This record gives sequence, structure tokens and C-alpha cells, in this order.
Amino acid sequence: MPATLQPLTAVALGTSVTVVEIKLPPESRPRLMEMGLLVGTAVEVVRFAPLGDPVEIKVRGYNLTLRKHEAEQILVRPNE
Repeated sequence: MPATLQPLTAVALGTSVTVVEIKLPPESRPRLMEMGLLVGTAVEVVRFAPLGDPVEIKVRGYNLTLRKHEAEQILVRPNE
């Protein structure tokens, strides 16, 4: 049974997940792609700011901070 997709903002801290879909507008995608956030990339949720914005993730060995509205548009599945 395939794992349920969820937005990056719904993932528990310290959890490793894999990016399945990026629903951001086309003009926002190149910036994320340049930073290594691609479909199929494993990421780990590091922390949420006190009010939930921004969201810090670990991707390809470094920490990346995303706005909550961006993170909500990144769908992930749990790593097995």
C-alpha cells in the first residue's frame, strides 16, 4: 500500500521524508532546484519557528529555511 502524501509542514520534527511533488508556481521552482530541493530528494525536518514560520529542513547535508507557505506546497512521503 503506498504511503500517504503530506505537506512538509505536517511532518514531525526529526523525521526523514522524500520529496514527491512540488506544487509551487513555476517562477518559484528554479530557486529551490538550485538549492538541491528536487523530487526524489530526501529531507529531514529540523525545526519550526515559534509561530510555525519559517520551517528549517536538512537537505543534501545543509540546512535550508523555507517559508511556511512554500513548505505547505511541497508534498512528501515517509522514508522506509
